[in-house]
Amino acid sequence: MYKNLKRAAVAAAFAFAFASGLSAQTPPPKPLPAAPAPLKVGFVFVSPVGEAGWTYQHNQGRLELEKNLGSKVQTTFVENVAEGADSERVMRDLAAQGNRLIIASSFGYLEPALKVAADFPQVAFEHAGGYKTAANLNTYNARYYEGRYLAGLIAGRMTRSGTAGYVAGFPVPEVVQGINAFARGLREANPQAQLRVIWLNAWFDPAREREAALTLMRQGADVITNHSGSTAVAQTVEAEGRWFIGYQSDMRRFAPKRQLTAVTHHWGGYYTRVAQAMLDGRWTPTPAWGGLKDGFIDLAPLHPEIPADVAKLVRERRQAIEEGRFHPFAGRIVDNQGRVRHEGGPMDDRRIAAMDYYVEGVVGQLPGR
Repeated sequence: MYKNLKRAAVAAAFAFAFASGLSAQTPPPKPLPAAPAPLKVGFVFVSPVGEAGWTYQHNQGRLELEKNLGSKVQTTFVENVAEGADSERVMRDLAAQGNRLIIASSFGYLEPALKVAADFPQVAFEHAGGYKTAANLNTYNARYYEGRYLAGLIAGRMTRSGTAGYVAGFPVPEVVQGINAFARGLREANPQAQLRVIWLNAWFDPAREREAALTLMRQGADVITNHSGSTAVAQTVEAEGRWFIGYQSDMRRFAPKRQLTAVTHHWGGYYTRVAQAMLDGRWTPTPAWGGLKDGFIDLAPLHPEIPADVAKLVRERRQAIEEGRFHPFAGRIVDNQGRVRHEGGPMDDRRIAAMDYYVEGVVGQLPGR
């Protein structure tokens, strides 16, 4: 999530990674040597763990790993680690302390992780959302856009004003994918609906998140979602009596009356698998991009005021996505300037990863375009 890079650079990097076949390496990498139990696993977090949000969900994954593997693992974490030199220092310290698996959970940790990995070839590094691998560094990510599309279907049926709002961090492809998938679901349910976006140029800034939500509501949005790191948007929408769709964590604790659902992140299963692979001597850098069917994301329970036919549609579409019968980015896709961006079947991963435009229904122009 936390990507302090310009959108154009990240888009190009993602496009290159997928175009060149990230998972197909020649020659195939050799597995790292098995690590003796207890496997020491170090987690690096970009913000405080807190009570909800990006880092909170990664820490839940750490706790699930401990529960699943018990005495076979020993975990530790360092929170609120800035991207750049600080993260390199922390990862280097964790490796020197005997951690054989290091989880770098922020996009901006990629280059520091690559440097440290080169100096500790027996340590495995797992990096969230990256676009480069090494013999001992892997990347993993989630198809958040699958859940965003389903959330958009709900928003399209629940809006009365015909306007939804989106509080967004930085304009990088992962965020743009989510906006566009949400907009496609929104417009499928309500063809005249529009989506307004406010960019924070920050990932965690509660005051600015709150103000962005209030601004969107003043612009007529009666359903608000976000891609930012605090609980501020949930709490603000709850206080104003509009509808809210959460992200990262189930935010019902902070919006008990107004949360329609949430697109939640789940890392425990993945962390358990890579730790077990290290214990077994099977770990290799095999990039992962999992979605609903893989358990990387989920939907929180639906609000009881969501009509039964909408809930049924969401269940059916979810099943179709999981079974490969439906794709949020399939068919004719036109951007909000009228340019046809895709025709035919499902858009391939390379083009999804490099997405740098708004689809029909999103108001305004993507920053930097």
